[in-house]
Parts: sequence; structure tokens; C-alpha cells
Amino acid sequence: MPLPAPPGVGTAMLPPGTYAGKVVVVTGGGTGLGKAMAVEFARLGAAVAVASRKAQHRDSGVKALETLGAKAIGVELDVRDEHAVAATFDQIERELGAADVLVNNAAGNFPSQAVKMSANAWRSVVDIVLNGTFLCSTEFARRVIARSAPGAILNIGATYSWTGGPGTAHSAAAKAGVTNLTQSLAVEWAPKGIRVNCLAPGLFPHGDLPPALLARQDPETDSKRIPAGRVGQPHELGWAATYLCSPYAAYLTGHTLVLDGANWLRRGLTMPEFVPIDEQFP
Repeated sequence: MPLPAPPGVGTAMLPPGTYAGKVVVVTGGGTGLGKAMAVEFARLGAAVAVASRKAQHRDSGVKALETLGAKAIGVELDVRDEHAVAATFDQIERELGAADVLVNNAAGNFPSQAVKMSANAWRSVVDIVLNGTFLCSTEFARRVIARSAPGAILNIGATYSWTGGPGTAHSAAAKAGVTNLTQSLAVEWAPKGIRVNCLAPGLFPHGDLPPALLARQDPETDSKRIPAGRVGQPHELGWAATYLCSPYAAYLTGHTLVLDGANWLRRGLTMPEFVPIDEQFP
């Protein structure tokens, strides 16, 4: 039998009002797993800034949060641009107040053989995933330190940070950098009252994946490949995010939490038949 299903959507994981009076910034918070995390922060009382390059994504995220009765704004942001990052935090402070929590969720990924990947494709993903995480984190930290306040940063990693990701070499390398950056910043900023953690999701099906990855998504088939016997539900990821950034995790920093039903650990002496990347992604 599979691991039990989680409690339903809308079930409280932390005490009501855990984030009352707090401002949470979620990059890429208008779609997919970013939206799922933003929703759970909002349920717990946070005012949420949904940061995204695309207006339709920002609008989607804000609408979902306002439906819950939360205060939310959409802010245009290209995480690769340090000046845009600073301007975005200025806007958030004007409209919501100073940020207390930052979730670095913005990402880019698409399957490609490394030998067919252009330099621009490589730079684009690394710029968003690694450089964007660094730029947003340092801007957030400077402001938190300046006002002598505590803060929490949650980076979104991936289990192929440790294993490599054939077919997604750009994303895997960038996520490995994010994992390492999480550890470095946790040590640097702990004396300043800032915690930095990382969350590495497994399979959490949703409809906002790139077409090539969406076409490969099949929860029923995927469930048979996971030791837990099921895929994750997006609100489970939201619960993990809210815990890691909460006062209930006040001594937890520099940690990467893997939430994947033990999937990345399932290597054994007998593995599935190997299929070369150029056959998976011609």
C-alpha cells in the first residue's frame, strides 16, 4: 500500500496567524508550485508579494490569494537584473511593508542534450536559477540587516543537485549551486538573525510545466516509480515551505529538506533499463 494521503487542501499545518503581520515574497509565485507555496503562507496570515515577469502569472497568483482573503500584490520582476531586484523590493516596501520572508522559487528548465544546448540556453537557466537566487537573497539580506530584524530565506533546490541531471545539465548544475549557496549564506547570516534553508521537491504534478515536461507527466505511472506509491500534492510542499520559514524552525538553517517520497534514494543493484538521453530527447 502507498504512504497515506495528506490531509486535504486548506487544512492548517501551523497555528492560525503564524504569519500575521509578516510580508512574504515569492518569486515565480503566480503558477505551479510557487503559487501553491504562496497560498499556504496566505492561509497563515501573511501579506504576499507575487513576483513574476509575466502579468498573467502575477494576476493568477494574486487572484488565488485574494480569494482566501489575504492581502497580496503582483510585482514585475526579472530576477537576473540586480537593478530590477532592488526596485521590486522598494515597491514591496511601499505597498506591503518590509519583507520578512523570501522564497526563491523562480526557475527555468527544459530538456536538452548537452551537446545540442546553446550557450544562450545554458546562460539563461543559470542566470535565473543561480544568479537570480543570489541577487534576490543579497538584496533581501541587506535590507533585513539594515533594520536589525530577523529574516528567513527559502531556496528551491532539486535532488539532482547531488546526482546530476542528464538531459537537464544546465538546471542540475544551477541547482547544485543553489544548494551550496544555501549553506554558505546560512553560516554568513546566522549572526545577523537570517536563516537560509532549501527545499528539494520530488514529483508534484501541476499544469504549469514546460510542454516537453508536461507531456511526460503521468501521475498514475509516476506513482509506481516512487517508493511512497504516490506523487506529492502541491499543498504538501506549501506546508513544508511555511514550516521552514516559521518561528517553529528557529534553530534550523543551512538545511536542504527533500520532499519526494524517498524517490531519489531508491538506487539498487538492479536498475531499470538504461535509455540514452539522445533517445529520450531526440
